[in-house]
Amino acid sequence: MSTHTASRPERSGLALLVIAAAQLLMVMDGTIVTVGLPVIGTGLGIAEADLDWVLTAYALAFGGLLLAGGRAGDLFGRRRLFRAGLVVFLAASLLGGLAGNGTVLIAARVLQGIGAAIVAPAALSLLADTFPAGPERNKALGVYGAMGGLGSVVGLLLGGALTEYLGWRWIMFVNIPIALLVLAGTVALVPGTRERGGLDLPGAVTVTLALGSLVYAINRAGSHGVGDGLALAFGALGLAVLAGIAVTATTSRPPGTPLHDALTSGYTAGMLGAGAFYLAAILTAVLLLRPRPVSRSAQPLGSTPR
Repeated sequence: MSTHTASRPERSGLALLVIAAAQLLMVMDGTIVTVGLPVIGTGLGIAEADLDWVLTAYALAFGGLLLAGGRAGDLFGRRRLFRAGLVVFLAASLLGGLAGNGTVLIAARVLQGIGAAIVAPAALSLLADTFPAGPERNKALGVYGAMGGLGSVVGLLLGGALTEYLGWRWIMFVNIPIALLVLAGTVALVPGTRERGGLDLPGAVTVTLALGSLVYAINRAGSHGVGDGLALAFGALGLAVLAGIAVTATTSRPPGTPLHDALTSGYTAGMLGAGAFYLAAILTAVLLLRPRPVSRSAQPLGSTPR
């Protein structure tokens, strides 16, 4: 149950702008590195076999932690988690821009995915808290969804332009001023509701592993073909575990338990829809824009070019 009911802020237009900008930033970051992958591989000496991890690391962290991020926002405050996720994302972008080797860059991409997994569900919940049900909320949701489509396109275009004229590191650095502006604008957001209870840690870990398996299967299929045995195995495992969790949570757990609420709430359904869009954008980028071999002389992951 909620401990308090949030009131609608006077500057709802600014609140929508902040939430939409966060949505744009999270989706954009899923695709912005795609065009620059060959240059990144050459600059950091990443072997072609490891280059896909620059994309996959973000998708795995984001998709795997999405449900846990949504539940954490319910427990600890959505605006608080929204800000915390932005700070993590900002710090990870700085780390990625300064990376001296492939290992550091991929670690930064994992941190970006963690930040995005915190921000995305909190943003959608804050939107629902800010705008009352009806035409006003429908209009806000339309803007929110449009930012998702725009973000994937902007990511591809901006990634190419930045790589060409400023260097690939600006693919990471460009996130910093946007995240700072969004952080400054969070004063217009309502705090959002908070709930009693705790995080169902075993359930959260299980769901995270299941979603992570699905994300890995999608990325593996994009780079090795849809008939790849490992991709099929991870995909089947993820689907089976998620199906089992859903059946167990909705039949044997009473309403009000964390995992039951996470799987049955309308907000989470919308959050998963947004997450599916992010993953679809990443899969499209992998399938259509996968780079050609960078160099046969590329050094192993983690080493710096001589």
